[in-house]
Amino acid sequence: MIVRYSADEGFDGTYPTNVVVKNNGTCMYVPPGIFKSTCKIDITWFPFDDQRCEMKFGSWTYDGSQLDLQLQDESGGDISSFITNGEWHLLGVPGKRNEIFYNCCPEPYIDITFVVIIRRRTLYYFFNLIVPCVLIASMAVLGFTLPPDSGEKLSLGVTILLSLTVFLNMVAETMPATSDAVPLLGTYFNCIMFMVASSVVSTILILNYHHRNADSHEMGRWVKLIFLYWLPRLLRMSRPGQEEQDKEIQKSQKPSPVTTTSKSYGDLELHQRSSKSLLANVLDLDDNALASHNNLLNNVHAPTTPHHQHATPLPHASHPPHQVLHMPHQHPHPPDASTPHVEILQNACFCARYELVLILKEIKMITNQLKSEDENTKISNDWKFAAMVIDRMCLIIFTLFTIIATITVLLSAPHIIVT
Repeated sequence: MIVRYSADEGFDGTYPTNVVVKNNGTCMYVPPGIFKSTCKIDITWFPFDDQRCEMKFGSWTYDGSQLDLQLQDESGGDISSFITNGEWHLLGVPGKRNEIFYNCCPEPYIDITFVVIIRRRTLYYFFNLIVPCVLIASMAVLGFTLPPDSGEKLSLGVTILLSLTVFLNMVAETMPATSDAVPLLGTYFNCIMFMVASSVVSTILILNYHHRNADSHEMGRWVKLIFLYWLPRLLRMSRPGQEEQDKEIQKSQKPSPVTTTSKSYGDLELHQRSSKSLLANVLDLDDNALASHNNLLNNVHAPTTPHHQHATPLPHASHPPHQVLHMPHQHPHPPDASTPHVEILQNACFCARYELVLILKEIKMITNQLKSEDENTKISNDWKFAAMVIDRMCLIIFTLFTIIATITVLLSAPHIIVT
């Protein structure tokens, strides 16, 4: 009696024992031994797989007329004394009696074929590979909630990617080296690794958008429409204090300064309101100074008699205040311009006007600088908000991908946990 397709170097792994012969001609041969046979392993559903291994026992010398093998039990082998294994669960050992005719001989050859059906216990793989993989994928997803200014957003993604690589090596060590099929656990790990690698690429894009400013990048019209209008509305995101931003993007044109000031003046911050109203305050101050100048000159040129109520108008009175400040130094020529008091007052007023012109120029420079800084800050905030939108979008997409991949893997398996 030998095992067909034996993988043992000694070919026969049984211990030599005696054969018990009964008076009715039956013989009982129960040799103890360790049998090694070749089996085809299917790892498609690893670690939720079942394996079937056939072991064929028969005589190599005697045909069916000389040695007739019979099953003691039609159900197959007796597994009542089987000692349970921590890695495999023995489902059964069904047996079958076969009669095979070969070309060499007319007599049939009898063999008994036992099929060992085993199922892998998945508790170890579930809690040592799948659960940590899900937790690591969750950490990769939660990395999108990390602020870009923290400086650890990209490092977290790379660390998670390295952790998954280590786990994938552990899975490769536990699986047989075969290319017949891709195991289910390896497919799941590859999906999670693809997700983590994509999250690292997305994090790089998010950091790139977050650190852009007006000096290096200009936000295009389609970028504004997608990341500042469409996606925020789809993701239910809003920017506090920017209610007019959507209208500005929809119109795709810059509104007039008067309209912008009248609509948004009450919502501006204190420093913005101060910078934008600074020039107006200076112009008001210039108007007051010019009015005082005209009143003073009118009082000087007016007659001393109370009967004259109207003074000679100044040449500057017909011009707006900002034109007066920039007019050349032309002295008015009233009838009594040669009076010493009039000349002193005119010189003082012209000196004051010159000082106001210098002050106005400086104020204009400061105001333009503040406006430029406010515009640069607005553009930088737009890029940061676009990065936040991409962050939120990636958070939702990769969360759904992780949940769907995990549920798909678990539901496609023939069984989940075998205790």
